[in-house]
Amino acid sequence: MVDVLPLVEARLRSALGEPDARAAVTFLGTDRIEVLRFTDGDVVRYATLGMSAQPMADPTAVLADPVKGPRAELVLSVRHGIADTDKVLRPLAVLAASPQVEGVVVAPGASLDVGDPLWPGAPFTSVLVAESGGLVEDLELDAPADPVQFLPLLPMTPNEAAWKRVHGAQALQERWLTQGTDLRDPVRTSVSLD
Repeated sequence: MVDVLPLVEARLRSALGEPDARAAVTFLGTDRIEVLRFTDGDVVRYATLGMSAQPMADPTAVLADPVKGPRAELVLSVRHGIADTDKVLRPLAVLAASPQVEGVVVAPGASLDVGDPLWPGAPFTSVLVAESGGLVEDLELDAPADPVQFLPLLPMTPNEAAWKRVHGAQALQERWLTQGTDLRDPVRTSVSLD
């Protein structure tokens, strides 16, 4: 099997430009996860690199397939210079390692919670996983491997996360849209959920 990470990094660079910083985190028993930072005007984007090295496996499967199965990397976009968002590197690496550590399959509509603020003073402890294909196109791999998806992460306040559990991801996204919520604002308050 071809090493997909150089291809993934090339796709990120072609879509987002050259990274201006990178950090690596290794958790016991997992592969190394890197987080690349791309700055574009007043927006900074953080993208994981390493989550897609292995396909995500169904936690109920007896054996994990080394080739087939969904592959993904995570992308978070926030406004630059408003909060110390560079501290999101470790929480992002934790989320990217969760398929290896916890056996979860990260997919659009899922909620991922780190239990602590995503960065110092952040009103968010969790994210909503959005659909891929927008900012960074999926990376096709040779059959039978699944393509690598680049999944945007939308920070959620605890109230939004609780509301999403009851009403669903689509309803929360519609609420954000109808109220003109700036999802890139690193210090935004919770959307009205009445």
